[in-house]
Amino acid sequence: MKYSGLLLLLLAAAACQPSAKEAETETPPADTLRYEQETHLKNLKQLTFGGDNAEAYFSFDGQMLSFQATNPEWNIPCDQIFYMPISGYTGDRPQMISTGKGRTTCAFFMPGDTSILYASTHLSADTCPAAPRTLEGKYVWPVFNSFDIFVADLKGNIINRLTNSPGYDAEATLSPDGTKIVFTSDRSGDLELYTMDTDGSNVRQITNELGYDGGAFFSPDGTKLVWRASRPKSAEDVAVYKDLLSKQMVQPTNMEIFVANVDGSDMRQVTHLGKANWAPYFTPSGNKIVFSSNHHSEEGGRPKFNLFAINLDGTGLEQITYDSVFDSFAMFSPDGKNMVFSSNRHNGGTHDTNLFVGEWVE
Repeated sequence: MKYSGLLLLLLAAAACQPSAKEAETETPPADTLRYEQETHLKNLKQLTFGGDNAEAYFSFDGQMLSFQATNPEWNIPCDQIFYMPISGYTGDRPQMISTGKGRTTCAFFMPGDTSILYASTHLSADTCPAAPRTLEGKYVWPVFNSFDIFVADLKGNIINRLTNSPGYDAEATLSPDGTKIVFTSDRSGDLELYTMDTDGSNVRQITNELGYDGGAFFSPDGTKLVWRASRPKSAEDVAVYKDLLSKQMVQPTNMEIFVANVDGSDMRQVTHLGKANWAPYFTPSGNKIVFSSNHHSEEGGRPKFNLFAINLDGTGLEQITYDSVFDSFAMFSPDGKNMVFSSNRHNGGTHDTNLFVGEWVE
């Protein structure tokens, strides 16, 4: 959504069946993987064991996960799209869905679970576009204007191209009933949210305020959207934002969570925490939002990202995860029983970010 940035260390994989990587690593018992304070999770399981793995999303039947991974051991130098059963994969690596060319982001199952939606830069170049993390001392995310949105079958064959306009089109996710897609585009000159039908038709702009709007998801009943947004206000902040955008970059260090109806009405800011609040997702009840935040990090110290929950009206903030480095990209299964997320926990002191899935306790 959804970017694999913000000190993230994203993507790579392994699973519950022995692979070459797992043969060297004994999987710990499930609930030794969660911290004592993490009372909303139980029976936590680790699904990948190395590299950078992130943005895992459930299939409609809840039996599969799509995700993006960077893993030199798989000869994957930048994010590509994979899928696997929720129990993990067998063999050397899971099935790759993307072309292996360019850089990809944000994969989401289409209705019927026989195809996957994702964004890719492969039409622009076979190689990975350079993705600087800093520019003039600022931490940045790239928003490549070569991204377009595609649909591929589970063998990786592209069966549809949904966007074909100049500029950035990415961060696409699907409504629970499988009829609408929400995505981020700069076709207006700014990074805004749009919706479209699953065939790419009926495009409608949802947001229209200066700043980055992205990483949007539908509520369980399909009536609302939640997303992350920056809102530069001062002349200096506006100038910096516009300058970075002209260079296909954004600075994600000051973002808050917003909600609105799917048509953009009743838009309101949920968090007012400062720093970076992002990767939001509705809880199964639809009454709360789980998101990643570093607002609680000590000033001057190493940024720490944990998952938090909050009511739609901005009350009831509660910490959900307690890893000392990074937790993000929470998503719930369609039946609301399980939550998958990415974490740096138990990575042996490396920079590996792995996928974890556990039962959700409301």
